[in-house]
Amino acid sequence: MSTTTPRLEIRNITRAFDGRRVVDDVSFKVMPGQVTCLLGPSGCGKSTTLRVIAGVDMQDTGEIYIDGKLICDTVFRVPPERRSVGLMFQDFALFPHLSVAENVAFGLSGSRAEKRARVEELLRRVDLGRYIDDYPHQLSGGEQQRVALARALAPRPKIMLMDEPFSGLDNRLRDEIRDETLRVLKEEGAAVLLVTHEPDEAMRMADEIALMRRGRIVQQGAPYNLYNAPVDRAAAAFFSDINVIRGKVQGLLTETPFGQFLTPAMPDGSEVDIIIRPQHVKIDFDRNGRGPNPTPEDGVPARAVVERARFMGSESLVEFRMDYDGTVLKATVPAVFLPKPGTPMWLMIRRDRCFVFPSPGQGRAAQVAG
Repeated sequence: MSTTTPRLEIRNITRAFDGRRVVDDVSFKVMPGQVTCLLGPSGCGKSTTLRVIAGVDMQDTGEIYIDGKLICDTVFRVPPERRSVGLMFQDFALFPHLSVAENVAFGLSGSRAEKRARVEELLRRVDLGRYIDDYPHQLSGGEQQRVALARALAPRPKIMLMDEPFSGLDNRLRDEIRDETLRVLKEEGAAVLLVTHEPDEAMRMADEIALMRRGRIVQQGAPYNLYNAPVDRAAAAFFSDINVIRGKVQGLLTETPFGQFLTPAMPDGSEVDIIIRPQHVKIDFDRNGRGPNPTPEDGVPARAVVERARFMGSESLVEFRMDYDGTVLKATVPAVFLPKPGTPMWLMIRRDRCFVFPSPGQGRAAQVAG
């Protein structure tokens, strides 16, 4: 197999229920050793796409390839058990009457000695060798998750499909288990397709993210690119809190509390949303009614009054009421910063961290503000 051949390739998959397209013309590729994440809100078609790939559901149109070979279209279909696909779900689905060793060995073929050697190898790699003869009810949630991972990897699948596998874990354990799971998956070299609705999980684990909405992939690429170059306002808001500054285009410019923004792609009279994340809002103190001088990077400072400030653990979240139009903007500050309500301050926004999109109903084109 060529190193440029995708381990998994999905071409124009659709799946409808009761006349509604739950998966709508979805296409993507996953290379060997790559972790790709299907990310999106509940009901956007992520899990249905996974079930179609696994072979437990059938697409209405489209094709699925593994290592360049067709395994499923609307006529030809390789059975699920012959697709070399491993599955992990959020409920782990361990057999309660089988020991840890028997659970991991369940899908293995070969001699007793060969199966035992593979079981011991995997349990050692997930740090569960000492529990080999225990039963699932004797393990914690995190330990059960690792047993499920070992069982899914035992037959050496070419592709690992994971549907919200960490959602049942305690928050304190989740990051540790994710990192450990990712390490083992990378060692095995399987192509991984992970389904999640949590942006943090996708950013932490994925080499590539496919952002889904209403059955379609709306943007696909490296986590850095999706975060820093969102395709629209909803994509920006999915990854973090956002501030929205609305304005109207006049003569290729949009007037805001922070000065004029160049918006050449937008027609005169159209409304635009200028998006800025709270961590990119700068704060300065009021000096007898005056703020800092304007700069090319931060534009014109705008005066605001503190509405509320809260300490969030690693940062402080401060909400401001703008003098300009009474709207509320949020800013995050590292460590402890808790100004009293009513305190006047000046805000600036990083021009290079702003995104400009048409307001809802104004069209689809987007442009990063300069």
